[in-house]
Amino acid sequence: MSSSLKVTLPDGTILDLPPGATTLDVASKIGAGLARAAVAGKVTRDGHSEIMDLSRPLPGDCCIKILTKSDDDPDALYVLRHSTAHVMAEAVCKLFPETQLVYGPPLEDGFYYDIDLPRSITPEDFAAIEAEMARIVKEDRKFTRLEMNRADGMAKLAAEQNRYKVDNAERAEGDTLSFYVTGDRCGQDFEDLCRGPHIPSTGVIGAFKVRQVSGSHYRGDVNDQRLQRVYGTAFFKKASLAAHLEQLEQAKARDHRVIGQELGLFTIDPLVGSGLILWKPKGATIRLLLEEHLRGKLREQGYQPVFSPHVGRLELYRTSGHFPYYRDSQFPPLYETETARLLNELWIALYEADKAGAADPLAGGVAKLLDELRIADPPKHAELVADPAKPDARRLASGPGHAAQNLQLVREHLQQSDGFLLKPMNCPHHVRIYASEPRSYKDLPIRLAEFGTVYRYEQSGELSGLTRVRGFTQDDAHLFCTPEQLPHELDACLSLTRYVLDMLGLGQYRVRIGLHDPKDPKFIHNPEGWRRAEEAIRVAAAASGMAATEEVGEAAFYGPKIDFVVKDCIGRQWQLGTVQVDYNLPERFNLTYVGPDNRPHRPVMIHRAPFGSMERFVGILIEHFAGAFPLWLSPVQMAVVTVSEKSDAYAREVHEKLRVAGFRAELDLSSEKIGPKKHRHRQAKVNYILVVGESEAAKGEVNVNDRDGKTLGNRPLEAFIEECRRESEERKA
Repeated sequence: MSSSLKVTLPDGTILDLPPGATTLDVASKIGAGLARAAVAGKVTRDGHSEIMDLSRPLPGDCCIKILTKSDDDPDALYVLRHSTAHVMAEAVCKLFPETQLVYGPPLEDGFYYDIDLPRSITPEDFAAIEAEMARIVKEDRKFTRLEMNRADGMAKLAAEQNRYKVDNAERAEGDTLSFYVTGDRCGQDFEDLCRGPHIPSTGVIGAFKVRQVSGSHYRGDVNDQRLQRVYGTAFFKKASLAAHLEQLEQAKARDHRVIGQELGLFTIDPLVGSGLILWKPKGATIRLLLEEHLRGKLREQGYQPVFSPHVGRLELYRTSGHFPYYRDSQFPPLYETETARLLNELWIALYEADKAGAADPLAGGVAKLLDELRIADPPKHAELVADPAKPDARRLASGPGHAAQNLQLVREHLQQSDGFLLKPMNCPHHVRIYASEPRSYKDLPIRLAEFGTVYRYEQSGELSGLTRVRGFTQDDAHLFCTPEQLPHELDACLSLTRYVLDMLGLGQYRVRIGLHDPKDPKFIHNPEGWRRAEEAIRVAAAASGMAATEEVGEAAFYGPKIDFVVKDCIGRQWQLGTVQVDYNLPERFNLTYVGPDNRPHRPVMIHRAPFGSMERFVGILIEHFAGAFPLWLSPVQMAVVTVSEKSDAYAREVHEKLRVAGFRAELDLSSEKIGPKKHRHRQAKVNYILVVGESEAAKGEVNVNDRDGKTLGNRPLEAFIEECRRESEERKA
């Protein structure tokens, strides 16, 4: 056995270090400057990456990236913000001793901590919290990791009488529990149950801000304890914090929920339901313009339109794996009978017992359901609910190794009495369209496209305007091709997504490759399928010439994906278009085509959506453009306004010619003065305000004003129409 660790750096250099070496040892060996700047290490071993404290011993031979004090590195900010959440929690506990801490994760743009506190925290408390945080930062106390065996750790938490921490520890994996002390003295300095990682000491925190407080519920359960969620953010440099706060102010001014109401684009009606969007005519116009333009591109590329229903049998989603995988975010199933409900609950209980590795899958909740089913419908499902005292008559088998048999048996019974589900995904429906007739290799690729509405039961506290909803429409397409056709089809999908983003002025984006984690049971087990799919994704990303980063664990449960992470005009990042490769659903649904050898072959499936969700995409566009859409996308492109009623007849003539030319124009014959008229249409973000009076009527002209307040002067009407036609086409090209 080797007596040293082999540590590989990002540039391929291999360092030899003694056993027990830490990330700090690696940084120090490279250089003293790097050691001073280091905050943590990103360690990769056996394909799995973990961010580790500087002082933790490395797990063995590994690859390592040293994380430094950089506000441009998401991993470094993750560690910083996780640590700042602890500092904020300590400050809150110091100011309000009755506080019970729940948990405090880092976020993409900051962090939060959920707390149980009888007293309400208000924005007036933020200054005191920040002052206490500043004191902790100034003390530059180090973060010290302590590990205890599970039994001792659980006893310690039980003595502290914080039921949230006990629950968190029970959910944690492994034989040990870790705690972090902000300082050196356990029991005297602040301490919290935590997996880590953390920065070396509180003094590394350069700048922070407590931003807001809101209500939440423990684990999102509205029937559980109501909590307070305190949000904050942190950076290594004060200048970065200042820039971030300025960005937040700009974002507030661009809030699509406010602009959407002001411009009359959409509404959310409590009588209809939270997270369910009512598109008003102007908002529907924007959405339809986007859909129609994409449909034109799809026709050019050989896509075929399809439609699918909004519901499907649960068996469809069991086969695909979406049920019960997404069960927590799905609307409750619809059952025609009590027997159907019990059979479904039985199947789920057996499924979860299998995932948990239960010693006896027929014990506990399964046994209770079998008793209920015996009472509800004994003759029809006798082989499931036979007398337990007669094991020979019982088809469901106890003990390990029978999970697949048991699950299949219950599914056979569900063929007689099943339920329905509001569809969470379009792909299983498109799969069944493919499977509805024999396919030949000569027919492939088959490209099926649908603007299909899907439904997710998001928690009410997570809903937000158009960007987080319960019903949304995806510009979904699913392609079925041969393995040889896959590279070309992937390239075309990526090109289409890039076209859509560039067309809308969203040209700053990066590519994120989501890979599966072989150790995570949520991913379908198909090692060879994953290998081929991930190789195809990597090759396609490289061939596109786009810079790409890889993230293990971010794949869809059925296949790896390429996500486009877009930066808007004020620097915020959004995940929009996605392209995914799938070898798994064709296997699960037994899809085939007849190859040139006259034998059946398995197609490869591509999932792709350039817009993603139409609701989310439009919400992001509203904020990107601050409601001032380019001419081709504006719901109202022009307003024809009169100086006086003497020019009403000419204004109607102008309005009609604009309409015939294909433009969306409003006619304003109101008796208001011209100044207030122009102001009102500017507020409505109308691109051009065409003022007509007696002089314009006599010359066949319009006086052109833009929405920014500039007077562009008089133009002959036909010349103006031609200029606008060119402007629209140039922006769409």
